[in-house]
Amino acid sequence: MQIRETSIAGLVEIFPRVFQDDRGFFFESYNEEVFEKLGLPTNFVQDNQSFSIKGVVRGLHFQNAPFAQGKLVRVISGRVLDVAVDIRPDSPTFGKHEVFELRSDTNNMAYIPEGFAHGFVALEDSVFSYKCTNVYNKGAESGLLWNDPELGIDWGVTNPIVSEKDVILPTFKTLFEKFV
Repeated sequence: MQIRETSIAGLVEIFPRVFQDDRGFFFESYNEEVFEKLGLPTNFVQDNQSFSIKGVVRGLHFQNAPFAQGKLVRVISGRVLDVAVDIRPDSPTFGKHEVFELRSDTNNMAYIPEGFAHGFVALEDSVFSYKCTNVYNKGAESGLLWNDPELGIDWGVTNPIVSEKDVILPTFKTLFEKFV
């Protein structure tokens, strides 16, 4: 596996070694020993999977402590624009975001540590999978408005499909006003 560091500490893109021949391909999406050597978390306690039609935006979601989650995210089929926003008030990149294009034809992944709001938009019909370092807790769920102008995220789509729940999430400034 190869790691691409980003401009935000702890947030990385992962490229697995893919073995391909005329029958298809094989790759390890997770290997505890390899992840440990790369300094990545190895204790995942929950796996999630979703299907989204082209144009669906999901996010920007996060879990509050003590249920904060790190996520190892990837696309099983399709293509998504994946977004992570640093919401760690003591971080020098607080409020900054990073964007990854996750694709099933390249099998790249991203590790999003605790302390990030996370979301994605399906650039085509897509199956999205992620491993979590902590269990989901409804009482700890939170999020940011996906199209908050202060965040300046270019989602790359017009007329996105967004859930009723996600269109009423607070802006970054509203949620973190004591830190901004």
